[in-house]
Amino acid sequence: MLPLLKKYPVLFICFGIALVLLPNLDVMDVTIMEARNFITAREMLTDNNWLLTTMNGEARYEKPPLPTWLTAISAAIFGVKSVFAMRLPAVLFIMIIAVFVLKLSKKITQSQSFGILSAIIVTTSFYVIGIMIEAPWDIFTHGFMCVAIYYLFCFFEAEKTQWKSAFLASVFIGFSILSKGPVSFYALLLPFLLAYGFTFKYKRFKSKFIPVLLILILAITVGGWWYLYVRLEDPATFLAIAEKETGNWSSYNVRPFYYYWSFFTQSGLWTIPAFVSLLYPYLKTRVRNRKAYKFSFLWTIFAVILLSLIPEKKSRYLMPVLIPLAINCSFYIDYLIREFKNLKAKRETIPVYFNFGLIGFVGIAFPVLAFVFLKDNLSGYWFYFILASVVVFVMGFFILKFLKQKNIRMVIACSTALYASLLLFALPLKEALNSVDFHPITSDISGDLKLYQFNYIAPEMIWEYGQKITPIKNDAGIITFPEESNFGLLAIGISPEDSNTLQEKYTIEKINTFDLNTVSKESRQYKERLLANYYILTKK
Repeated sequence: MLPLLKKYPVLFICFGIALVLLPNLDVMDVTIMEARNFITAREMLTDNNWLLTTMNGEARYEKPPLPTWLTAISAAIFGVKSVFAMRLPAVLFIMIIAVFVLKLSKKITQSQSFGILSAIIVTTSFYVIGIMIEAPWDIFTHGFMCVAIYYLFCFFEAEKTQWKSAFLASVFIGFSILSKGPVSFYALLLPFLLAYGFTFKYKRFKSKFIPVLLILILAITVGGWWYLYVRLEDPATFLAIAEKETGNWSSYNVRPFYYYWSFFTQSGLWTIPAFVSLLYPYLKTRVRNRKAYKFSFLWTIFAVILLSLIPEKKSRYLMPVLIPLAINCSFYIDYLIREFKNLKAKRETIPVYFNFGLIGFVGIAFPVLAFVFLKDNLSGYWFYFILASVVVFVMGFFILKFLKQKNIRMVIACSTALYASLLLFALPLKEALNSVDFHPITSDISGDLKLYQFNYIAPEMIWEYGQKITPIKNDAGIITFPEESNFGLLAIGISPEDSNTLQEKYTIEKINTFDLNTVSKESRQYKERLLANYYILTKK
C-alpha cells in the first residue's frame, strides 16, 4: 500500500477520501445551511432560477451561486431528492483541497513524502470534514482558493512570467469569490500573500507587475459579474440583503479578539501536534526546511490574526486556518518520524505519548463505550456495531503497540486508519440514536390539497417536503388567505390573535405533528424550530 501511495499519491488520496466518505454520505442529518443550499439547487432545476436564485420561491442572494450550480448539476445526474447527490460536490472539493495541499507542500519543501503527510493531516482534521455539512459553501470557496494559491506560488517562484499560472490563479480566485464572496480572499489568500512576502520575498516583482494587475482584473471579473447582474436585475432586494449581511459583520455573533486562540483544537486528531508545531522557537531548529516552516507558521498566524479582527466570530470561520496549520503540523510530525526513537527528554516525549496514547485508549475502549451508550438501541445495528468495534479496537491496539516501539510512522498510519474507520463503520450507528419522537415530513402528506405555511417553517422541513411551501403570512404580519376553500397548513407557535383570525374564516383540524429532531426533547441539542404541526383548513 505504501509503495502505491508514493507512486500514485493523488489517485491514492482521492480514492481513500471516496472510500471513507461516500458510503455513508447521506447518513448525517441535513443541516440548516445545507437545506438552504439544497432547496436553492432544487429550484434551479425545477424553476430554472439559475441566476436570480431563490429559496422556497423567494429571492436568495445572501450567497453567490457557484456551489449551488455544482450541487444542482450533481442533483440533475443522480436525483433531485438525493442527499447523496447534493453532498457529492462537497466531497470532491475535499479531494481538491487535499490534492493542492499536497502539491503546494511538495513545491515548498521539494519532498513528496512531506506533501503526502500534509494532505493526510488536512483531510483528517476534524473541521475540514465537518464544514462539508455545517456550512457547505465554505468547502467550495476554500477549495477554489487552494488551487489559486498553488498557481500563485508557482507564478511568484518562476524566474520568467508564467502566464498559464497567472491565468489559472486569477480564474480560481474568481471562482472562490463566486462561491462565498471575499471570505477566502481575506481568510486564506491575504495571509498567504503576507507570509510569502515575509519568507520568500517578492523577487522580480517589477517584471510581474502587469501580470499581477491582470490577475486582479480577471479575478474580479470572474468573481463579480453575478453580483453586478443581480444588482441590475433586482436592485431593491439585492441592496436590502447586502445591507443586512454587512451589518452582521459588526453586530451579529460578536466575540472578543481572543475567541479564536484555541483554533488548533479544530484539527481534532492532531490537536497536540498542531499546538507543538506552533512553538516556533522550539521547532525551527528541528525541521529540515526552516524557510518553508517559517512560511507555514506565518501563514497560520496571520490567518488567525486577520480573522480575529472581524467582530463577528463563529467556530466554523476557522476552517481555512486548518489548511496552513496542516502544513505546519506536518513539520512536527516529520520531525517525530525521523527522531522520536532518539528522543530522551520528557518534555518532548510526553506530548506525543499523551496525544496518541489517548487516541489508542479511546480505540480500545470504543466497544465498551459504544455498547453502554447504544445498548437499548442496537436492534438492527449489530452488524455495524460489531464491525466498528473490531476494527477500531484493533487500530487502537496497534497505535499503542507502535507507540511503545517508538515507530511514529506506523502510529500515524494507524491513527489515520482509526479516524477513517469511525467514519466508515461507526457513522451508521448514528441512526440507532434517533429519538422515538423523530417524525419526518413526506411530500404526500397533503394528498391533493395544496400545502401552505404560516410564519416560519425550518428550511430542513421544506427540503424534506420536496417542493416549495408558500407562506400565507409575510414579514410585515399581513395574512394573505389562499383562494382554495380547502388546504393544508404547516405552522408552529401561532399566536392567539392569528389563531382567532384563522378560525373566523376556517374550520381547523389538526392532523399531525412533524419533528425532525433526532435527539430526545430532554437533550440540549433539541431544536423547537424543527417542529411543525400539520392542519387541514376548510372555509366556513
